[in-house]
Amino acid sequence: MAAPGKVAAFNLPPLPTIGEIIKLFRLKAKKQLSQNFLLDLRLTDKIVKQAGKLKNAHVCEVGPGPGGITRSILSADVEQLLLVEKDARFIPGLQMLSEAAPGKVRIVHGDILTYKMEKAFPKHLKKNWEDEPPDIHIIGNLPFSVSTPLIIKWLENVSRKDGPFIYGRTQMTLTFQKEVAERLTANPGGKQRSRLSIMSQHLCTVENCFVIPGQAFVPKPEVDVAVVHFTPLVTPKIQQPFVLVEKVVRSVFQFRRKYCFRGIETLFPENGRLKRTEQLMMTANVDPTLRPFQLSMSQFRSLCDTYRKMCDEDPGLFVYNYREELREKKRKKLTNNISHPEETEEEDQL
Repeated sequence: MAAPGKVAAFNLPPLPTIGEIIKLFRLKAKKQLSQNFLLDLRLTDKIVKQAGKLKNAHVCEVGPGPGGITRSILSADVEQLLLVEKDARFIPGLQMLSEAAPGKVRIVHGDILTYKMEKAFPKHLKKNWEDEPPDIHIIGNLPFSVSTPLIIKWLENVSRKDGPFIYGRTQMTLTFQKEVAERLTANPGGKQRSRLSIMSQHLCTVENCFVIPGQAFVPKPEVDVAVVHFTPLVTPKIQQPFVLVEKVVRSVFQFRRKYCFRGIETLFPENGRLKRTEQLMMTANVDPTLRPFQLSMSQFRSLCDTYRKMCDEDPGLFVYNYREELREKKRKKLTNNISHPEETEEEDQL
């Protein structure tokens, strides 16, 4: 029987250490893939412990690499472990782990950004969204280059209740650069409050579990790493489509250090921009002189709800793109300069 407080409940047979696996298969972290190996199994155990009770659970590990976290997951006595690994160099080492835990491991050589999670787990594990989370967990030491696009993709899946969340409120335990983790969990007024804070917290309970110093990884990254745990909320704090919420939030944070109305302006075409911005701020009852990072979740909800009503009244409004308008103005100016070079010279002199 495992000692109280220990992760281990299933003993793997004697295996080479992670360091020996790296040497055996001549594995080297690729800088272009922002790979960093975690060799200390006490730390991998600690990461897995943050996921909660894993005995008889189904787990998907993202980017297992040489298999440090994989061993800790298997030691937690999971029912099934799905490994999704993009780098073919790691597959032989993972197959060695698969053979050490017969019937428990399935290896997929593929990219988690494109892998279809809808059919990754047995149908009988599905739960209603209002129920407790299913016995399914996603765990991963994510490469820095993929962590932000991946969590945005999964948050959109949470919003639509598809992908890995077709089974219910699937929990995630993932690593991020410490600074990104601080953004994910930042409160209103905090210097790290950002688009990521709103997009994650309006859909999930987000917990910054603990920080792993950079020197624990091989090769050592220039930053520390944090472990973050996500549990989807039964009811989102902003009940609007993901794309609409993201558009409003992205616009607000476009000018982070300026008053929030400056970002809100970019939601509207130049013709009538000021009037519509005032209408949105007044209807939403949001102080236009607040900075973006000072806005509460309820204020973002009010902005999104009001913007949705304005889009319903003017169907063409939602497709308006501020950056496209800027590019078009720039293109016209360049064309005009080419057509009338003499006038341009006079303007420059003036």
